[in-house]
Amino acid sequence: MRNLLRFLYKYHFPLLFLILEAIAISMGIRYNLYQRARFVSATENISAFFNESISSFLDYFHLVETNRKLSLENTRLRNQLQRVYRSDDLFFFGAHDTLHRQKYFFTSARVINNSVNRMHNYLTLNKGTEQGIQPEMGVICPEGIVGITSGVTKNFSSVISLLNINFHVSAKLKKNDYFGSLSWDGQDYRKAILNDIPYHVNIEIGDTIVTSGFSAVFPEGILIGTVEEAKVKNGNFYTVTVRLSTDFKHLVYVDVISNLQKKEQKKLDTYGQ
Repeated sequence: MRNLLRFLYKYHFPLLFLILEAIAISMGIRYNLYQRARFVSATENISAFFNESISSFLDYFHLVETNRKLSLENTRLRNQLQRVYRSDDLFFFGAHDTLHRQKYFFTSARVINNSVNRMHNYLTLNKGTEQGIQPEMGVICPEGIVGITSGVTKNFSSVISLLNINFHVSAKLKKNDYFGSLSWDGQDYRKAILNDIPYHVNIEIGDTIVTSGFSAVFPEGILIGTVEEAKVKNGNFYTVTVRLSTDFKHLVYVDVISNLQKKEQKKLDTYGQ
């Protein structure tokens, strides 16, 4: 108490000045419309700034949950689109065919392990046979193709990444449907190589490359990337450098694709060989 009194005695003039200044400002704001309006405006701006800062700070801690919900929503919409639009099946299905409106089913999963700097890169997902995942299912993300499931356990699955020199997928130019085989050459994790495109085909930088649909793994039209360079080699075919649309260093949530007619399709593919 003595220290408080000593402090007040020592600084009573500055404290008195501040009190009188506060009273003067308060009276000025209270009895002058212009000053009152400016004060209210300044107060609202300061309040808005702090509220926005606090909101942004809190949102940061909810990013994981937000991304999870967005991934689930994307998966739901993919499945909904498959059920709603199947133009090639409108007139060719049996009365008891439960699959006539949907060929593919999508399941959301989270990437819990990933590599991009090896010759044989793999991913690990947090879902397995308990969630319906099986080997040889396509894996995609909102930006494009990711890989194919290989080993599967009860609650986890391993994925052969597109960034694996043993990975091959049938791909085509979106603008004219000319197709070839796409693979990774083990060099840049943002690029892949598309081969077997005839030299007479018109290819331009920036052309879109998508899946051809010529397999039981990936639907037709899944984005792969864009043409970065095209060179004619051996006189007959292009070697096309494709800039991948998927950033493999930033994979969090993916969709695993189940082809509901896979067995039937592969059976016919076997007859054709």
